[in-house]
Amino acid sequence: MIRFGDDLEKYRYEGKLSELTVESISQFIDDFKANKLKPHLKSEPVPENNNGPVKTIVGNNWQDIVADPTKDVLVKYYAPWCGHCKSLAPIWTELGQFVEGLEDVVIAKMDSTTNEVAGVAVKSYPTLIYYPKDNKKGVAYQGGRELNDFKDFLSANSAAYKNWAAGTAAAASGV
Repeated sequence: MIRFGDDLEKYRYEGKLSELTVESISQFIDDFKANKLKPHLKSEPVPENNNGPVKTIVGNNWQDIVADPTKDVLVKYYAPWCGHCKSLAPIWTELGQFVEGLEDVVIAKMDSTTNEVAGVAVKSYPTLIYYPKDNKKGVAYQGGRELNDFKDFLSANSAAYKNWAAGTAAAASGV
């Protein structure tokens, strides 16, 4: 079944089709009407090795990575066929490499054509959303798409990044 609204919600019958009855269909419809069902969301398998500079998010690990209250997370929701997404990919990797040693900041990506998350409506590609430690609802990133634009954004919005960058600059200058 499908519920139309701000977000398109899909519901799947979870019983065995071989045991389908008029009663089970009626119960499914009643549960749908009473909002007792959970929407069906697509997810690729959780990556076995997710230790690179850019974390891969899928529907089933989004909560573990993005909703972690100890991390500031910047996510790129993308489509593999999108030209703008392809152009941003090397910059996103470079940003991930730049902050790789910083435990409190995560640079992540999610293929939104094969993964879905409740409450995250991706309407264009790429969609960039920043999830600071204190606001896991997220803030849409509207800035430039160059490496320094992202560094400036993190410096202005992430205390962990700002402190780390200040320490890195001080160490580089010998102070």
